[in-house]
Amino acid sequence: MKQVTVLSGKGGTGKTSVVGGLASLAENKVLADCDVDAPDLHLILKPEIREVMDFKALKTARIDESRCTRCGKCMQYCSFDAIEDYVVNPLACEGCTVCELVCPVNAISMKEKIAGKVFISETRAGPLCHARLYAGEEASGKLITLVREKAREMAVERGLDLVLIDGSPGIGCPVIASIGGADIALVVTEPTISGIHDLERILQVAEHFKIKSMVCINKCDINWEKTNEIIDYCRRNNILIAGKIPYSKEFTKAMVEEKTIIEYGSDVSKAIKEVWDEVNNSLRQ
Repeated sequence: MKQVTVLSGKGGTGKTSVVGGLASLAENKVLADCDVDAPDLHLILKPEIREVMDFKALKTARIDESRCTRCGKCMQYCSFDAIEDYVVNPLACEGCTVCELVCPVNAISMKEKIAGKVFISETRAGPLCHARLYAGEEASGKLITLVREKAREMAVERGLDLVLIDGSPGIGCPVIASIGGADIALVVTEPTISGIHDLERILQVAEHFKIKSMVCINKCDINWEKTNEIIDYCRRNNILIAGKIPYSKEFTKAMVEEKTIIEYGSDVSKAIKEVWDEVNNSLRQ
């Protein structure tokens, strides 16, 4: 089984649009939307949800009023001001367990809370594992790991040989959870100053984890000077350019019609196919 994670050093580069196009071209695959803070792959694939699971993240303090002596130590030692009048604010509690440790009568315990949902779905492009993290919740890296595990399980059960992952933007914990153990990291970038800066950072992350990287330059014709700068950087660092995609309003039109760019039938589909051919060839090497 091979795993391809599509990443972007910054948001807005067209990563999910590229993933949607690849999803229409790849065969024998499972899709995984690991951008759990802002998932949107389902918007164009219209999944039929078959299974829903609760995601339990950090624990939250609970105070047993029948045992509490109102000594005030929990409020005194809470660094997050999450306890007021011996009531815990679950949005402020960070689950550090200090209050539980200092309580002299063991009136405080840590309880798991539901922080999001994991979905197993069917789409016209194949099975999809996706998730939603509730507003204000943390541990997105843990949720991404769970999504990837469920996607791999589906691939094994169905005898599929590819997991195509829509990763998170940036370089933080969600990205590390998205990229770990992948065979290829396909980084979608754009020819802007911020795009190049963040491209270099995400490539360094991939290199640190010894993940083979490929670069797709989206909107390549909005600034050919910066596009050539990206190409030169990749050549100097022995990074393969998977393809260059010109700017096209057809991506937005396809999204409005809830279609991938391949299904929409735009001229830009040829560029997406070239990207997939490069990725597929690298997987076979």
